[in-house]
Amino acid sequence: MIAVNPLDSASVLAAFGALGVLAVIFAESGLLVFGFFLPGDTLLFPAGVLCAGSPGQPPRLALWQVLLCAAVGAVAGGQVGYLIGRHGGRALLARTSSRRVKDAATRAEGLLARYGYGKALVIGRFVPLLRTVLHPVAGALGVPARPFTVWQTVGGVLWSQALVLAGFTLGASVPQVDDYLLLLVAVVVVLSMLPLLAEARRARRDRRDH
Repeated sequence: MIAVNPLDSASVLAAFGALGVLAVIFAESGLLVFGFFLPGDTLLFPAGVLCAGSPGQPPRLALWQVLLCAAVGAVAGGQVGYLIGRHGGRALLARTSSRRVKDAATRAEGLLARYGYGKALVIGRFVPLLRTVLHPVAGALGVPARPFTVWQTVGGVLWSQALVLAGFTLGASVPQVDDYLLLLVAVVVVLSMLPLLAEARRARRDRRDH
């Protein structure tokens, strides 16, 4: 039996390949408290790297399969998250004891109020932690189903395909780059936290101004 750590992108990719991408991105995009702890950016980027071959190493994953699974997981997960929010999302958020989940839900609500449905659902996809609670929060707030579906689909496809293709481009242009996957994952983590830091700085500035 293969031991798989769902929090470890390398473990997921080695065990399940593109199907692992679909399952994890689906959960991370909408299963609220459980999905909150799963890799997103740090799974898609390495998956793209592994789709790139080299003169001495064939691709370990098929690019079209990873792109398709990433898009399906992101869009389907967003829709399920929305349905969770429509049917008991507020009660679920109220019961959670995780401060991080509650803070992310507050930021998601603020993002929807500040930017409107379309822009918030697209921007939110690129912000770790926030994207997991954004869709349930949208459902709980009664965002209409049609604009939600359109914009979360746009955001999900843009986010998932951009990260996979960025990894693929790097893997195709830098020989043996997959030997440094752990370092790449660390870089992706740091970069993915920048939107959170920018949002925190903006929130502090707004509180100071008021």
